[in-house]
Amino acid sequence: MAFTRTRRQSVSTTSIPFPTMVVSYVLLFAWAFVVLFPLYWLAVTSLKTPLDVNSGPFYIPFRDFQPNLDSWHYIFVDLGEDTFRPYLNTVVVGLTSTTITLIVGSMAAYGLVRMRYRVSLGAIASFAAGVVLAVIVMIARAPWQIGALGGFCLFLLLLNTLARRSKRAVGNDDIAFWMISQRMLPPVAVVIPIYIFFQQLNLLDTWGALIIAYVASHLPIVVWLMRDYFQSIPVELEESAAIDGASPYRIFRSIVLPLAVPGLVATFLFVLVFAWNEYLIALFLTSANAQTLPLTVAAQNATRGPQWWYMSVLILIMIGPVIAMAIALERFIARGLLVGAVKG
Repeated sequence: MAFTRTRRQSVSTTSIPFPTMVVSYVLLFAWAFVVLFPLYWLAVTSLKTPLDVNSGPFYIPFRDFQPNLDSWHYIFVDLGEDTFRPYLNTVVVGLTSTTITLIVGSMAAYGLVRMRYRVSLGAIASFAAGVVLAVIVMIARAPWQIGALGGFCLFLLLLNTLARRSKRAVGNDDIAFWMISQRMLPPVAVVIPIYIFFQQLNLLDTWGALIIAYVASHLPIVVWLMRDYFQSIPVELEESAAIDGASPYRIFRSIVLPLAVPGLVATFLFVLVFAWNEYLIALFLTSANAQTLPLTVAAQNATRGPQWWYMSVLILIMIGPVIAMAIALERFIARGLLVGAVKG
C-alpha cells in the first residue's frame, strides 16, 4: 500500500505539463531578478566614481565604466573610526538585545502555552497605579530610587486592599493579545517618555539604554511567534518526561527547546533584522558613543547630500551580515516559518 502511494506521488510529480514548467521557471527567474537587482545595483554603484554615477545609468563593469575601490577606501580608511564604532555598536546591541529577547520571550511563550493564568483586573490596576506614581515622581525631578520605592509601596497597598475585591480576571489569551497589542502603538508616541526615563537613569548614549529599549520593544514579537510554535509541539512528550520524573525546567531545556530550534532560529533572525535596522529609538537615545550604523547612513546623506557611491558601501556592509546569516540558516528558517501554517 505504501509502495503504491509513493508511486502515485512520483507519477503525479513528473506528469506536470512542459509549458507549465516553463512558465513557472520564467516567473521564478523574473522574480529573482526583481529581488536581486537592487543588491547588484548597490554593488556596482560602490565601484563607481562620482562622475560615473552622475553621468548616467551604467550597469556592466569594465564595459560601461572602469570600476575602482575609491569609495571603499574612503569608508574604511579615511573615515576609519567613524565607520568602525557605529558598526561595532550595531553588532553588539543587535546580537545582545536579540539574544536576551529570545531567551525571555521563549520562556514567556512557553508559560502562556503550557500554564494557565488568571490575573485579576484589580492587580493589574494596582500595578498600573504604581507605575504612574513612579513616573510622576521622576518627572518632578526627584531621584528615580524614590519613585521606584513609592510606586512599589503603592502597588503593594492597593494589591492587599482594593485588588482583593475584584472578581474579574484575564487569562492566557488576554495576556498574549495585550502583549502583541503593544506593537500597534507607533514608537514615536512613546519615544519621549523613553528618553526621559533613560535620562533620569543617566544611561543616554550607552549600549545599555539601546539594549533595554530593544528588548522591551521586540519582546511581544518573540512571545507571539514562539507561542504558536510551542503549540505545535505534542504535549504528550512533555507528559511522558514528567511521568519519568523530569522537572519543568528539565522538560523545557532538554525536550522543548531542541524541538523548537527551527522556530527559535527563524524568530532570532526576524527580531535581529528589526534591531539591526532600528532608527528612531537610536536617534533619541544616542549621540556619539553608542550611535548605530543606520544613523551613520542617514547622517552621511543629510550632511553631504545623496552621495550614492559612499552610501552604497555603507548599505552593503550593513545588510551583508544579515543576508549571510539568512543564507546559512535557510533550512531552519523555512521550517520555522511554515510551522502552524497547516493544522489539523
